[in-house]
Amino acid sequence: MSSRKRVCRAGAAALALLLGAGLEAQAPQVPATAARDLFVTVGKSLVVESPVVIQRVSVADGKVAEAVAVTPREVLVNGVEAGETSLVIWQQGGNRILFDLHVRPSTLRVDAVRQELKRELAGQDVTIELEGANVFVRGAVKDLVSAERALAIAGTLGKPVNLLNVKVPPVEDQILLKVRFANVDRVATSDLGANLFSTGALNTPGSITTQQFSGPKLDVQGRTAQFTLSDALNVFLFRPDLNLGTTIRALQSKRLLEMLAEPNLLAINGKPASFLAGGEFPVPVVQSGVGGAGTVTIQWREFGVRINFLPAVTPRGTVRLQVTPEVSSLDYANAVSLSGFTVPAISTRRVQTEIELESGQSFAIAGLMDNRVIDNLSKIPGLGDIPLLGKLFQSRSRSKNNTELLVMVTPEVVRPIAAGQPQPAVKFPVEFVQGAPTTPPRTPGLGDTGPVPVRPPQETVPYEQLQQKPVQPQTSTPTLYIPVAIPSQAPSSGTPSTGGQPSPRPQE
Repeated sequence: MSSRKRVCRAGAAALALLLGAGLEAQAPQVPATAARDLFVTVGKSLVVESPVVIQRVSVADGKVAEAVAVTPREVLVNGVEAGETSLVIWQQGGNRILFDLHVRPSTLRVDAVRQELKRELAGQDVTIELEGANVFVRGAVKDLVSAERALAIAGTLGKPVNLLNVKVPPVEDQILLKVRFANVDRVATSDLGANLFSTGALNTPGSITTQQFSGPKLDVQGRTAQFTLSDALNVFLFRPDLNLGTTIRALQSKRLLEMLAEPNLLAINGKPASFLAGGEFPVPVVQSGVGGAGTVTIQWREFGVRINFLPAVTPRGTVRLQVTPEVSSLDYANAVSLSGFTVPAISTRRVQTEIELESGQSFAIAGLMDNRVIDNLSKIPGLGDIPLLGKLFQSRSRSKNNTELLVMVTPEVVRPIAAGQPQPAVKFPVEFVQGAPTTPPRTPGLGDTGPVPVRPPQETVPYEQLQQKPVQPQTSTPTLYIPVAIPSQAPSSGTPSTGGQPSPRPQE
């Protein structure tokens, strides 16, 4: 029994060995071949031939290249876009062929771009290198405009990578703006009028006046009369025997105001600058609160001689200016009283314009001549029309104003005073103190102390930190809060009466 089992086991083992040998003989051998490099240009084709019938073809990235089976043993590879991908060909019998397909850009386009860079950026060293879909732009250019132009030209081949170096730009131009304000204000006034009054024989005083010029106030008690004059610039006549008196106002006045300001402002090309020679005055602004209680906010408004300008040097070498000169003064004749405060008005003359000049040229950007004549005549009807005698019943006030304003601007491109050169100084007519120092104390320069090395707390900083701009401090208008009680008005039907006087409105 044991011998039979041994024979069966040996036969089964022999049969399995024969079957395995037969299966190995039928299975094809797949050689392990390494990937080969295959190069093709964008827009061109390449034919790959195979000695064995091709069963299947695959391209990893269809955006870079495409493979088309032309015959059972030929494959046409077309370059679509610069880049790299893989090409796999399966042959009959199970063999596989691997290719590393490199699609290169057209040399004609690259040569054309290089010629364009050479022509547009003459004398500047700019080179380009292609790595797949990226174009590395290297070299040195003279300014940012040339760098942007080089990137725009190289961008026609793919995504440009900026590796350019820009030369250090020269010092920005500095523009000195000379502004001259000339203002002449002439005023001539003349007043002529008479007031007649009488104490009255029966202790009944009376007067004749046009109310243009105030007359004397009478206070008659018995045989005693008292006169009160509110204006001393009068001719006063009184006859006690006739109980008749008169005040005559005959006054002429002249006023002359000359104002000249020549501010000089300095600004860098493309940066604004401003100048103010004057002051600030408080303006109360009432803000209503809860329950009728309010708050008066004091805001400060500027006045005086002001100039704002923005210079720009054009490619032609001229200076273009956006200039806004202004002359303002306080006007108490039109002041407003609010909560016990007297807020003056502002008389303003402002010009806003844009001009273009060469360095040293001048423009009169504002010229104004204002002539005004104001004549006020008051008379008593009938009596004022009597020839000669009617002059006693008339009052006349005449005012003549003549104003001349001139604003001139002169830009100049300037440079700072060199080190060691004498600096301009104010010439004093009288020596201040004999033997006093003429120069203020100062810290010695690098010529005396030597260069002081500055060691940063850390060697490197993040790129974003260098790109951050310094935060400018926000300046706010100083504000003073004063609590004040606002009387509430009782509701009434119709339009509330204000006594015929307009209520003052807070000025913003």
